[in-house]
Amino acid sequence: MSGAFEALRGQLQEAAAAFADGPGALEGILLGLVDDVDRAVQEPLEIFPVCHHSPASAVAMARRLREKQPKVVYLELCEDMAPLLTELRNCRLPVAVQAFATDVKGFPAEWAPLSVVAPITEASAEYQAIAYALDTPGVELVLVDRSADHVFQWDEREPSPDPDAPPAEEEAALHGDAVGVEIGDLRPRFAELEEHLLRHGRVRHWSEWWHQYVELPLGDSDHDTYRQVMFLIGSLFRRLAPGDTRRVRVDEDRERYMWTRMREHLAASGADPADCLYICGAFHAASRVAEFGVEGTDGFVISPRSESTWQYGLIPSSHASIEAQFGLAGGSVSIAATEWAKNLKRTKVKQFQLEGQVGGPKRKKAAELPAPTTDPVASDQLSGFLQRPPVLDRLDEAELLGWSVEIVRAARRNGYLSSTADAIAVFETSILLAGLRDRAKPTPYDFQDAAVTCIEKDVVPGRRDVRRLVEIMMGGDRIGQVGYDALPPLARDVHDRLEPLNLKLQQRGVQRALLDIASRPELELCSDLLWMLRYLMPHGAARPIMGERRLGERPIQESWDLALGTHQRALIELGYEGVSIEQVLEQRLRRAAYHPQATAAKVLGAVEDATLYLRSARLAGELGTRALEVLATERSVDGAPEVLRRVRRLLAHYRTTEPVLPKWIEDFVRTGYAHYCTLLPAAFADEEAGVEQVAAMLGFLFSMEALALSLGCDRTQLELAIAGSHPQEPSKVALLWAAQVQLGTLSRAELRERCAELLANPMVLPAYPRYLSGFVHALEPAPGLADFVVEAVSNAFAELPDRLLLPWLPTLITTLRSRGADLVPLLVREAGRIFPGRLAALDEWVPPWKDQPEPLALTRKTGGGGLALLAAHPATCDAVAGLLGCDDPWGSAAPTGLALRERYPDTAAALEEVLTGV
Repeated sequence: MSGAFEALRGQLQEAAAAFADGPGALEGILLGLVDDVDRAVQEPLEIFPVCHHSPASAVAMARRLREKQPKVVYLELCEDMAPLLTELRNCRLPVAVQAFATDVKGFPAEWAPLSVVAPITEASAEYQAIAYALDTPGVELVLVDRSADHVFQWDEREPSPDPDAPPAEEEAALHGDAVGVEIGDLRPRFAELEEHLLRHGRVRHWSEWWHQYVELPLGDSDHDTYRQVMFLIGSLFRRLAPGDTRRVRVDEDRERYMWTRMREHLAASGADPADCLYICGAFHAASRVAEFGVEGTDGFVISPRSESTWQYGLIPSSHASIEAQFGLAGGSVSIAATEWAKNLKRTKVKQFQLEGQVGGPKRKKAAELPAPTTDPVASDQLSGFLQRPPVLDRLDEAELLGWSVEIVRAARRNGYLSSTADAIAVFETSILLAGLRDRAKPTPYDFQDAAVTCIEKDVVPGRRDVRRLVEIMMGGDRIGQVGYDALPPLARDVHDRLEPLNLKLQQRGVQRALLDIASRPELELCSDLLWMLRYLMPHGAARPIMGERRLGERPIQESWDLALGTHQRALIELGYEGVSIEQVLEQRLRRAAYHPQATAAKVLGAVEDATLYLRSARLAGELGTRALEVLATERSVDGAPEVLRRVRRLLAHYRTTEPVLPKWIEDFVRTGYAHYCTLLPAAFADEEAGVEQVAAMLGFLFSMEALALSLGCDRTQLELAIAGSHPQEPSKVALLWAAQVQLGTLSRAELRERCAELLANPMVLPAYPRYLSGFVHALEPAPGLADFVVEAVSNAFAELPDRLLLPWLPTLITTLRSRGADLVPLLVREAGRIFPGRLAALDEWVPPWKDQPEPLALTRKTGGGGLALLAAHPATCDAVAGLLGCDDPWGSAAPTGLALRERYPDTAAALEEVLTGV
């Protein structure tokens, strides 16, 4: 160790002896802090410690880069993200560099998709280093941190977040569930230490403490002071970290990884360590691993990457998403951006900015960098910094007054009843709170607390509370945007194909698109693309207002609400899965169909989507064959209703659009007929199988029967299945009776008699509504029974007591609502045919099933009227005799007919009535 910090060591030894009543653990910790600082300062390869999104770190970085002008910049960032950094100039910051993998190999399947993001803002030290390295000739930028693949290799997944937790705001969810990686995660890992610092610093959260006690003092400090203080903070947090062996192991492995990569690059390039700069978090700068430094050991072996396929791109980020992902206080990143602008103006430091940076301030032609300065011998700047009393900034009344007026104006716009008196109260309360917290100048956090106290009162009238309004006023939640040139091929293709809509698709917010396809047929291609985007992207990215997509129909006019700019991240991640939207959709459908948990209904849904969105007969045939395989292996009937609905739609589509049915659907009907015949008796007896599922099976068997028989199926299978079914549950019993009527083994008269017996049996009356539920579901396989169902329900309403009828009504309504599109029209049509059309006729109306007219009284006519009629019209008599199958010739004697008439008078009278109409 050097002697630069001997005086500081002596002071800390005396302090340890005084506070701890003698040497001990405290002395070891305090002297260890100085040793860590000394070791880092003496390293030949200059280490530049930073904290994530710290304005003080960014200013110190910009100043140091102009002074030293290193030839090689080593940056703590995933090494496989290096090719993307040049695309930052095409983006509006903040954005995040992302590594994404859907084809996961070597990791648990439930981890997929894998995603790693590294957010970058203008007020960050890493952006200053990237801008300097990319725009300065002869400078090499080398990323040395572990790859995205190693992030998950070393990761031990923690339990998933609480599913009942409230959803994050849209801006805070831009990173999704990605793993965040950034430079300088500097925060105490010792909970008691953080609690102690917050309590004695009189602040509410860590971001406020850091702003007050680190950002402000280091904002104007020189290079050596900044480095030594950051080394000290990193060493303190490291030595006081709890014994989390997993986290410590990962941290140390990262440090070994980075130093190993730097030594490899130095050996390969021959660069002088004095011309290099190593930028890392202050926590890692105080490392004690054996591999530390250019002279460290080389015993660390970097494991190979897995076989997972990684995709890389840039996604939009925001201040809110950075705060949410890394546990920062709300508004802290926006306050840091404001502080960064103030520091630049106060210190006159010139920032580095990528040439052509989108959204950044227009810079003048880059000036030549001055000659690098010679580094002075390292000296102890830490003692003076620690002994220096805090500098009390004088109150900037103009700034505070402007804040107070602006927050009152913003509160009025958001529904608060604020006035000029509130502005004065906020101004005075801010000064009061700062004084209570031993601060001469109110910080933005003091002002925020004062505004909440004076304006918010007890209710929030609008969508935003006062705390959120202050965050917006202090700089707002800046949301980044990835430029067109930095988008993946799929995203650029989407923008190109939607160009006829004449919309600014990169713009955030909702835009209305009107498609008059009848007058502009070329817009049909845009419609096809929008429907695919609606299928693939989150809700709200592409939302149809008018128009729908159905099998066999062509669009005429459509209206859409588009928010592709707001959901840019989702569109970019689609680009990781393929080069065109059609390819991604095909992969998604195929993945869903071949999933181990896929059911026949889900695979048929994929077939329908392939036909509806891609119009691909090839893919539909492949997925249809898969549906056939899945159906043959299913032993459950839970998906029968969905299978029936989808098969009916597909059959109707193919019958109207194709000359012949595809082979796969013929095979599906044939296999499904035999499959459901086999499962039918067990489904009737199974308590777990609901009546809706059994009705759907019968609906498949009866509605597909003609096609199945034409394809070689045997109707005996269905007859045996019905005969072998013996249900006990009343609704299934009624369903079985309806199936027997449809099959022809039970007549309607017999069915009506059974229902009458049920109504006449007091022991069965409580269960009768369940029989009615079965009859309602029976309309699925036997729609011809609609008149009987109307009759049965009408009789139930007429004869059942209210104590039985009323509890059943919710079940009836629920059944009709769930199956309304299929069952209600049948019942309404049949009821309209049976019931009278006028209200006045209802009182005298008698149901047709109860209308029993008295038989007509037949009178016999005496005399020879009948004989005269037969003699007058012999041809008519011959015709009637032929219909009755009588071929005997006429008798020669007249009394023969008379004898027949006398023997069967009723028959003669009835025949006379039919022939004469009397």
